[in-house]
Amino acid sequence: MNSVISSNPLFAPHLLGTPRPSPSRSGTVQSAASYRLQSHDRLTYSTEGFGSDRMSGWKRKASEDDLDDRMSASPTASPSVTGRQLFPASRSVKRSRTVVAAGRPLDLPRLLETLSPDEMRSLLQNICDQNPAIAHEVVTKAPRPSVESTLSVLQKYEATFKESFPFGNRPSSDYTYNRVRQPMLQLIEALKDFTPHFLPPNEPQPNLSLQYLDAVTQIIHRLPTWDTFQHNHAKFEAYDELAQAWALAIRESAKKGGGFQLQYAGWDQKLLKHNEESGGRLQDAVNELRANVTYLGGPTTGGAATSNLDERAAIRQQIMSGTYGPDVSVGVGRW
Repeated sequence: MNSVISSNPLFAPHLLGTPRPSPSRSGTVQSAASYRLQSHDRLTYSTEGFGSDRMSGWKRKASEDDLDDRMSASPTASPSVTGRQLFPASRSVKRSRTVVAAGRPLDLPRLLETLSPDEMRSLLQNICDQNPAIAHEVVTKAPRPSVESTLSVLQKYEATFKESFPFGNRPSSDYTYNRVRQPMLQLIEALKDFTPHFLPPNEPQPNLSLQYLDAVTQIIHRLPTWDTFQHNHAKFEAYDELAQAWALAIRESAKKGGGFQLQYAGWDQKLLKHNEESGGRLQDAVNELRANVTYLGGPTTGGAATSNLDERAAIRQQIMSGTYGPDVSVGVGRW
């Protein structure tokens, strides 16, 4: 049997049932309440004075434990990389172990860099003196000295010799000689030691031999002529050795082209000038020049020989410059 439920448009249908009063907001909280909790061990706990300030025998619900677990667990999704604070890479790199400082001698290349040229020469000389095999290897493998490098060494000796002259005295006096004797002898000895290196057959190029002899002969010219004759012995002896060296170089040069190189480079004129400045102490070299140079017409003797040599050299110079011969005027007219 159907019944019609009266409807009221002002209320929802589910609110039209049996009225249920709202709980009283003012009232005394029940002083004692007992309830039973369902748990895994089926234990019953009772609580008294639920609304009081002092609570005893409180047990947390299983739902609250789950809530704590969810709050303490890390989120399933990690925050984005851009939101993180990244630390510099240098902080994460391990520091290498610091090397303990300890003294040790220098390596050979660094040690050689600290040596001066004089110290280097002294060290090498001592090693060669103690080991002849090393000395031979150094001699055979060292770069060949050039004329320029050798003359630079001799110029240093000459500079030392000039610096040793005292002030306020005659350059040729005995007092001056005693002051400069040692550096002068060192210069002459160095010159004598270097000269054989630039002579044939050790030096195959006669032009280099003549260049060296021309330069060192000028060095000997610059030495003073001392007031005491005995003090000039070292200088005169150097002239004699240079005369032999000049003769050997001229002889070797004359074998190539009949001495044309001597004639073209003007070594004959230079030798004559050196002989005159030395006071005739290079006469042996001049005689060798006359004997081996073809354009001079063979050996000659006497004072006329020097004048003849000068005359022939002047003629050769005029021929090469194009001014030799009489000044002949050429007539212009009909043929």
